[in-house]
Amino acid sequence: MELLVALMVGVLVAASVHLMLARNVLRFIFGLVLISNAANLTIFVSGRLTPESPPLIPEGATTPVADAANALPQALVLTAIVIGFGLFAFALTLVYRTYQNLGTLNSDEMRLAEPRPAKPARAIETDSKTYIARDTQS
Repeated sequence: MELLVALMVGVLVAASVHLMLARNVLRFIFGLVLISNAANLTIFVSGRLTPESPPLIPEGATTPVADAANALPQALVLTAIVIGFGLFAFALTLVYRTYQNLGTLNSDEMRLAEPRPAKPARAIETDSKTYIARDTQS
């Protein structure tokens, strides 16, 4: 079972890296969600996969049974899911507002906040020179 989950984590990470390398900001956000899901799955598996014995303490006992799953990774994953959903909602809102203001989701075209590149010094010198035509008749 752990091998299957490890393969799923690998596929999720590969898909998320592919999406995050795209120039489209929305694809980057979906890649971020996929990589957070892969991390959550990794943490969840670290608590052992034991579907036959849940992490509960039997009545009258002070500790759980020997091969019960660890409850701490499950609590951490639940917290990470909530935080990840909040991050996704906030990022999606930012992407939507960016699309409304700039009209594009391509990260290369989002250069509105950056200053325009100045002309090189050599180009300015050549623009200010006056060229005089020579008389070729002698």
